[in-house]
Amino acid sequence: MFGSDEKTKVTPEMTDDEIIEAVARRVINMQLGIPAIFFLESTKPLSFLGSQLLIFLQPFVQTFLTIRNYERFATLMENRDNVEKLILRVEQMDEDIRIEEKRKKAEKKRLREEEEKRTGQKQKNIWQRIFRF
Repeated sequence: MFGSDEKTKVTPEMTDDEIIEAVARRVINMQLGIPAIFFLESTKPLSFLGSQLLIFLQPFVQTFLTIRNYERFATLMENRDNVEKLILRVEQMDEDIRIEEKRKKAEKKRLREEEEKRTGQKQKNIWQRIFRF
């Protein structure tokens, strides 16, 4: 889950939007969506200083990007529009994951209810199993 895959790798021939997409996907894969949004929102008004902060935070950011693309990403983050694009993309990906989790949970509940109807027995929850209700 946390490993790098082809969709999160940044290559020299990528466009700015593709770099933003790759960084957003990597942030989501590492389950850092909320902290990333908080950080980006707090530095957006000072996007130039925020990009300079990226230089200071170089060891952390390099977990997302290769060394040769690090400066390109820092330059990208100087522009507020690019910061906003990254925030929106992270938010959208995070929301997509939440929707998918809700869908899976609802499907699991539906299957459990179908099983209960089929067998005529209600599935016991953990407390009922422990205390043998």
